[in-house]
Amino acid sequence: MGRLAELKLAMGTSIFLAAFIFALFLSAIMIIFQVSLVYAVICTILFILIQYLIGPAIVASSTRLRYLEKGENPWLEETVKELAEKAGLPMPKLAIVPEETPNAFVFGRTAKDATLAVHEGLLKKLNKDEVRGVIGHELGHIKHLDFIVMTVLSALPLIAYIIARATWEAGRWTPASRKREERSSIKAAFFAAAIISYIVYIVSLLCVRGLSRLREHYADAYSAYLTGSPRSLQSALAKITYGLSLSPKPPSGARPFYIGDPATAKLEISAIMEKKAEYDLDKDGVLDERELELAMEREAQSTWTKINTWFSTHPPTFKRILLLREIEMEMESGKYTVDHIYEKI
Repeated sequence: MGRLAELKLAMGTSIFLAAFIFALFLSAIMIIFQVSLVYAVICTILFILIQYLIGPAIVASSTRLRYLEKGENPWLEETVKELAEKAGLPMPKLAIVPEETPNAFVFGRTAKDATLAVHEGLLKKLNKDEVRGVIGHELGHIKHLDFIVMTVLSALPLIAYIIARATWEAGRWTPASRKREERSSIKAAFFAAAIISYIVYIVSLLCVRGLSRLREHYADAYSAYLTGSPRSLQSALAKITYGLSLSPKPPSGARPFYIGDPATAKLEISAIMEKKAEYDLDKDGVLDERELELAMEREAQSTWTKINTWFSTHPPTFKRILLLREIEMEMESGKYTVDHIYEKI
């Protein structure tokens, strides 16, 4: 498929950069504390393995999802089965999350044991075509193995953050009973390790978040191909972003897995609501889907929004909608081919 190789290249590059930076980081830490690098590598591998093994259980528990019984939601089951067969994927397990916000996500250890979970709010607030678009997006993540890659890769900045916090606190609370010179030397070592760790945390986090945003675009493009209706996902994304912005709850730890990031949505919509009168073109007091899309387009141009995007797990909604519009125009022109699903990314 056209440009799928670029996703693999971006994934490989991100993993290499994060791993290389992390290797230098571990070497520096080990030199400071005069500890064997072998032990550090073994501990890192064990940490990543543990996160990979227990990650799905943590996601399931933190989201309070409930697995669907067979025949409980025939339309959802048939829709997922139809699209999964077209994608050449095994049927994922289906789950419902008791949340009124419109959202969906996939998780698991392999494509064969993946779970596709949808919020109750998604099924209530989106029409069936829009839900199909969301399902296509989530199946794209399974097709590209995004949930596995991101689970493993996100362990690196997490380890750096844990080391940063631990060494900073250790530096602050170095026992006062030691000789003054020795105590100063130990404090300096702990603080040096903490500063290096924080820098590595930020750099590796930027690498992981950048890859996460790219993978969302690929999943959007795959949904357009799978459903044959880019417009359905466009309208779904507008509704999801607006719906998530209204949630009073703080974003959960599983936010990188969602089709829409609640934190990003709040930032996008709060800026729009401040200029609601300007964006309400028909002056009816309500921003409809089209007005919302236009508002997102304008707000996405601001410098502050672009800077915030660097630390976001998801691209700005309008950029996602713009990609889908371009794919839709290509489909309508008759030039769209299966070999170039990702051509517009």
